[in-house]
Amino acid sequence: MVTEAGAEGAAAGYVLSALQARPLLAARRSQRVVATTSLDLGLTTRDLALTATGITLPDGATLTWESIERIHDAPKDALAAPCFRLEQGTPHRLHTFSETTQRPLSLVATRSAPTLLLAGFTMHRIKGTDPQRDTQAKVRSIAPLVGRVLDTTTGLGYTAIAAARTAEAVLTIERDPAVLRLARHNPWSRRLFTCSNITQRLGDAGILIEECADRSFTRIIHDPPALSLAGELYAATFYRHLYRVLRPGGRLFHYVGNPRSSLGQRVTKGVRGRLAAAGFQRVRPRPDAFGIVAYK
Repeated sequence: MVTEAGAEGAAAGYVLSALQARPLLAARRSQRVVATTSLDLGLTTRDLALTATGITLPDGATLTWESIERIHDAPKDALAAPCFRLEQGTPHRLHTFSETTQRPLSLVATRSAPTLLLAGFTMHRIKGTDPQRDTQAKVRSIAPLVGRVLDTTTGLGYTAIAAARTAEAVLTIERDPAVLRLARHNPWSRRLFTCSNITQRLGDAGILIEECADRSFTRIIHDPPALSLAGELYAATFYRHLYRVLRPGGRLFHYVGNPRSSLGQRVTKGVRGRLAAAGFQRVRPRPDAFGIVAYK
């Protein structure tokens, strides 16, 4: 189980997956004394000394070869390798059980930023792309992100982090504390907890949006889980609130899934109709981002 970090910021420490264990094992087979890998899931790399028992970490702890092999050989979920945080050199898998959704939740690695796996669903696109490119596609669809931005579903915070680079302020909402606990251990999520122009709210977006003032956001990014997991975030009532809090001339991005799949086509049709009924104009598909863009 994952342990909760302090409220002041992201958890410290090292995080690895099979992708980072692989070069260590290759260096050992080649009888090298130094190996280069990452201790933060690919954000940076380090040269690490190899010993007979394992590798010496920067904090002086030893990650044993047995532990490295355990990380490397861990069964993959949804074709993605599980992530492990190191505690005094001992690996602990980053997974938990969500009391909010009553489903298992874990952090899994990709060749860029990791993603969340919820009940078998990855929370970012990873087939033919990666979580960072997936996030950028969504952000580009309503660029430029200026003024105040509403991010309705925080997740690992990638959308909020991207929006905060150009926006005046970002309000991001997450209903599941278990998601935020995992995010605190994710090196790629650190700026979610340190950016001064990001405000986090914990709770149901369908309820918290009622507290938002009319015309208070210039951009909205609505990236809900699958319809089967969060049907209330696809409801006409929620869309009317999205319209209400968006400023005239503002833009909304709504993720709907693969436009080529039969499910994606059905979801897209329903979403477009309900957005139009809520008052949105120019409701147009953005297949490159697996979503819809609408204007007020």
